[in-house]
Amino acid sequence: MSDTTFDYIIIGGGTAGALLCNRLSADRSKRVLLIEAGRKDDYHWIHIPVGYLYCIGNPRTDWLYQTEAEAGLNGRSLRYPRGKTLGGCSSINGMIYMRGQARDYDQWADITGDTAWRWDNCLPNFMRHEDHWRLDAGGNADARFKGLHGNKATGSTGEWRVEKQRLRWDILDAFSQAAQQAGIPASDDFNGGDNEGVGYFEVNQKAGWRWNTAKAFLRPACYGRANFEMWTMAQATKLIVETQPDGRRRCTGVEVATGDGIETVHATAEVLVCAGAINSPQLLQLSGIGPAALLQRHGIPVVQDLPGVGANLQDHLQIRTVFKVQGAPTLNVLASSLLGKARIGMEYALKRTGPMSMAPSQLGAFTRSRPDLPHPNLEYHVQPLSLDAFGEPLHAFPAFTASVCNLNPTSRGTVQIRSADFRQAPAIAPNYLSTEEDRQVAADSLRLTRRIVAQPALARYAPEEFKPGVQFQTDEELARLAGDIATTIFHPVGTTRMGRADDPLAVLDSQLRVRGIDGLRVVDAGAMPTITSGNTNSPTLMMAEKVAEWIRKGQGPVATSGARQASAELPRVPAEA
Repeated sequence: MSDTTFDYIIIGGGTAGALLCNRLSADRSKRVLLIEAGRKDDYHWIHIPVGYLYCIGNPRTDWLYQTEAEAGLNGRSLRYPRGKTLGGCSSINGMIYMRGQARDYDQWADITGDTAWRWDNCLPNFMRHEDHWRLDAGGNADARFKGLHGNKATGSTGEWRVEKQRLRWDILDAFSQAAQQAGIPASDDFNGGDNEGVGYFEVNQKAGWRWNTAKAFLRPACYGRANFEMWTMAQATKLIVETQPDGRRRCTGVEVATGDGIETVHATAEVLVCAGAINSPQLLQLSGIGPAALLQRHGIPVVQDLPGVGANLQDHLQIRTVFKVQGAPTLNVLASSLLGKARIGMEYALKRTGPMSMAPSQLGAFTRSRPDLPHPNLEYHVQPLSLDAFGEPLHAFPAFTASVCNLNPTSRGTVQIRSADFRQAPAIAPNYLSTEEDRQVAADSLRLTRRIVAQPALARYAPEEFKPGVQFQTDEELARLAGDIATTIFHPVGTTRMGRADDPLAVLDSQLRVRGIDGLRVVDAGAMPTITSGNTNSPTLMMAEKVAEWIRKGQGPVATSGARQASAELPRVPAEA
């Protein structure tokens, strides 16, 4: 392509951006440009499941963000990984497939006043791209799967592969049994709308390889389309907003930093910002869209005063409890020698199984911090290993980690630019444990963890609490200790949230269009008004699927460039194996 005018410009080739590229470029009359700040996903550790250990904290694949020092974490600052490569966070995350709870989406519908976000209306958007291990080649499902997911579970299979994990651990099976003894029911499916229970997570893998959104949606479908263009190692620095003859403001293009300097590209239909819950508010603020006082402080002309840009940051904070055990072959032991590591590598090379196929967390549980709650508000990620902190060596003794997070935190944080320089990372302040409710849930969840571990099923392994330590018992002590040992699960959302027209902090309308500016949407986890009750990657895909459908049907102020309208159906192209 020789010119720089496109119908659609998509900023960010991560979770939402990759799907939107696939769907919008399926109409060959529409020219689509993808702008990705990172490189292609050709780094081998992206595709080996355990490779997240080498991708997080690596400038090849991570933005290398840090939070501000957090009062709720007793002055600590946390590493805050965000994917910087094709596939975005789906290239470095925990690969867990999780929709959340039906009530999450019903709440979104109430907040926005739009029934399109109700669970029953979101389920088809999940199913459209899902390629689930329970479905056969014709898209047919077993009876139990249909019972959980409804008739919408049938139909053509999609691009987003969901599989069972390819390993089990005796210590995790024992924890599952202990959780059941503590009153948490067994579950083999967390995605039917009520995820209460304990069981192994399903993962986005294919035959033992990570399945990221670049594989699923960009390759080979988009790469073979003449109307699709992709720029990698190209960072969007500013959105171009112009006043139209009717007085309305419209986003007409993007300034992009490339190896050749600043390039300007133009969009005749829409610009879709899919840079994530951290980078999207940063780009809006750099473009003069955000809280007026913040923009003026940094000398940025105010294009649209939207106080909610960068506000409402929510995240899942996990409290990592560690228990020493006896007689259990945990990864601490198996990977403690060169011979052990060689065996692990050989198993993966020959079978695509074993520890190298592991997601960061294997066993999950959803339950209540108090029995009187109407729904599960806690999620456990249980691992057959332990370490002091992410990136540190495994402990020299056998142990397991039971991390527990508050699914519905009431603490709210911010993302704010530090200057008008796009190269400077924004200030990320999640404000963890800043409310009394969150501190109480933290204390209650630590007590629940102790109750599970004290059940007979784990007795044969003689579990001994290593972190935080049995000497801490009061609410105040446990909340303070949570601040010492807790860390993020990397689920930031809400920083460009959607809402009703009379909501002063709503950045987007219910179709993710930026208020006051035509031709501009934000499509990523930042658009969530409240965090989902589980991992956030696949809900973000669902949101992108819904936006693609709206655009295809001509909903919203979408201009055309003189070409034919999008076809009634977007063809699905089989994903690369």
